[in-house]
Amino acid sequence: MNDSDLDTLAAALRGRGWRLASAESCTGGLIAAACTDLAGSSDWFERGFVTYSNAAKTELLGVPAALIEAHGAVSEPVARAMAEGAARHAPVQCTLAVTGIAGPGGGSAAKPVGTVWFGWTLPGRSWTEVRHFDGDRADVRRQTRDHALAVLLDALR
Repeated sequence: MNDSDLDTLAAALRGRGWRLASAESCTGGLIAAACTDLAGSSDWFERGFVTYSNAAKTELLGVPAALIEAHGAVSEPVARAMAEGAARHAPVQCTLAVTGIAGPGGGSAAKPVGTVWFGWTLPGRSWTEVRHFDGDRADVRRQTRDHALAVLLDALR
């Protein structure tokens, strides 16, 4: 996502009087950092939850430990629970969540390095998506950040 697109996202949120919260695992705060790099982001960015560990997902977002145990942290149910948990734990109208395997290790045949699950919420709507990104750890994290924000922008258009 380039600066112009991020400005457009900010304007879309600001124009609705909406606020955003992020729930990040594999990106470790990159999404919140991108948002708060913009002057005036306090008008529309509420907070970022960096929930790198499974315990953090449970403690900060209310993701059930049993859900993580059953499906793994990198899964559709956990991404959805992260996004919905952020919505419950912050005074916001929209959220985005990411959980993935940035590498270089940690992948498996079922969930290779570069696998990222996304979750988003808007009023009355939540949805998820899985993507598989190529590149090194930094590339995967950057692509994850950009995709999460781009999909939210598309949903607001």
